[in-house]
Amino acid sequence: MTNTKPQSRRALRQSLRAKRNALSAGQQSEAARLLSEQIQSIITRPNSTVAGYLANDGEIDLTSTIKACQQNGVVTLPVLHPFTGKHLLFQTFTEQTKMTLNRFGISEPAPNSTAIRLLSQHQLLLMPLVGFDAQGNRLGMGGGFYDRTLANINTLDNRPTLVGVAHDCQQVDELPIEPWDVPLDLIVTPTQIISTR
Repeated sequence: MTNTKPQSRRALRQSLRAKRNALSAGQQSEAARLLSEQIQSIITRPNSTVAGYLANDGEIDLTSTIKACQQNGVVTLPVLHPFTGKHLLFQTFTEQTKMTLNRFGISEPAPNSTAIRLLSQHQLLLMPLVGFDAQGNRLGMGGGFYDRTLANINTLDNRPTLVGVAHDCQQVDELPIEPWDVPLDLIVTPTQIISTR
């Protein structure tokens, strides 16, 4: 774990991104396998809708998790909102889904209004992160997309469980938080499931 009190969010992002990018291909692969087992253990409803993501910049790979979730339910992926460009939508993802690159060069489903799933239709939202602490605070890449999208999450009748997904090396003692940061309900790593609520 890293002590973070004196570090700025920007410096912390750089440090933690360097740690996860330093993991070997073998370490990344083993982490992805173990993480998939952990995620399967927290899915409690049959035919659940689970939001995943496609790994980028050393994020833990969810390919095996996505495949396992597709066998027993529905998987969605985040898509940059085509009009606001500042929020995320979640679209159903299958092997037949047409993909496109967003403005950050990240692969996402091509916009399709009939494939959109509401947040309230999800059991779990698996979210990538740069850093986390045991209190459920999440440090993302700095764009604020998840925080803006989830700003009103607590007003939903059927609120999904917000799950941060990370390598163990991304845990810190305490993150510097901002008023707009949306806390996580669970953090799942290859070796831990941390409940924060």
